[in-house]
Amino acid sequence: MAAPVRRYDPERRQRIIDAAIRVVGAKGIAGLSHRSVAAEADVPLGSTTYHFATLDELLVAALRQANEAYAPALVPRAGEDLAGALARLLGEFLAADRGRVELEYELYLAALRRPALRPVAAEWGEAVAAALADHTDPVTARALVAVMDGITLQTLLTDTPYDAAYAREILSRVLRPA
Repeated sequence: MAAPVRRYDPERRQRIIDAAIRVVGAKGIAGLSHRSVAAEADVPLGSTTYHFATLDELLVAALRQANEAYAPALVPRAGEDLAGALARLLGEFLAADRGRVELEYELYLAALRRPALRPVAAEWGEAVAAALADHTDPVTARALVAVMDGITLQTLLTDTPYDAAYAREILSRVLRPA
């Protein structure tokens, strides 16, 4: 009996990352395993461990992918009031797919217990602050990131509707000169 032919599959690594994101979205990080991801991606178990030796490596890739979509989304339109723009963009982010936002924050907060994720979580904050630093100074940009994180987490944790007027007011206070 001939051995099965191995096919070159350049998309397999990406399918594994996408599957990990779906697994975490459905079951949380506690439900993530090489086996659950392999089943979700419809790939052999060995493929997950070939591309990602540890679950932390897989979580890093998933978090990095989530990061890539977020920072560019926070670029205000030219001439738009920064506080108003950020409040609008934050609302759009939450309205587009609340489950995806929950997933991204779960991955982000996993860095508290998984040190391997901390550099990627830090990259996320730095990328958003860098995008905002084009519109204000670096210290204020970092403060805006902290406030937006806080507003997002409050909205997610209390399961309340996003309040754009509140967000705009709080962001305006951060932007006011002392």
